[in-house]
Amino acid sequence: MAGNWAPVKRTRTFEEVLARIEQRIVEDGLRVGDRLPGERQLAEQLQVGRSSVREALRVLETLGVVSSSAGRGPDAGAVLTSRPGTALTDLLRLHLGLAGLELSEIIETRLMIERFAASRAAALRADTSALDLALAAMDAARDAAEFVEHDIAFHCAIADASGNRLIGVIMRSIRDSVRPHAVAAVERLGVGSARLRAEHQLIRDAIASGDAAAAATAVSEHLAHTYDLEL
Repeated sequence: MAGNWAPVKRTRTFEEVLARIEQRIVEDGLRVGDRLPGERQLAEQLQVGRSSVREALRVLETLGVVSSSAGRGPDAGAVLTSRPGTALTDLLRLHLGLAGLELSEIIETRLMIERFAASRAAALRADTSALDLALAAMDAARDAAEFVEHDIAFHCAIADASGNRLIGVIMRSIRDSVRPHAVAAVERLGVGSARLRAEHQLIRDAIASGDAAAAATAVSEHLAHTYDLEL
């Protein structure tokens, strides 16, 4: 494939990876049916974690831009099913536009979305393995920034477990926009906070047990505590 994939130097966010992929699609003149480099190759060339590449490809698949492939060698990498068009641009604009909103507005929106996602995930008796991995990683976090990285994974996993892919896309944009506030909140509450651990566990257990109402309540109480909100 023509062109070089310049590394992402300043950030590991999936939005930056999305923008770089869109750039390469346009500059290399890729057409429908062409294949992107595999996940491992993209991560190496962009110098980001594979999880960031995986998130970006998941968003592109949701938007109908690529179709994932589990092949190896020449068969590895997602296949381009349409040109990015305005859908990807609108998603990135949403992410940037969130920066101009009040934190309270973003958190209120997140609360509505995540209450629905948690209750739906519980109703579906969704797999909680991704939540378990995030919980374990939060327990091992050495500082607030690392804790928040895994906290984001936890809450995005709730969105994914709802079965609605668009909710997952929106949640990732919202979570990344409030990352600095989340880090500040964890620094205030303490990385090893027993209450934070218990709140996350309560959400996970409610989803695993299929208790939709308890899952929604647990999310509400967790966000209220973290961001000092009045419900």
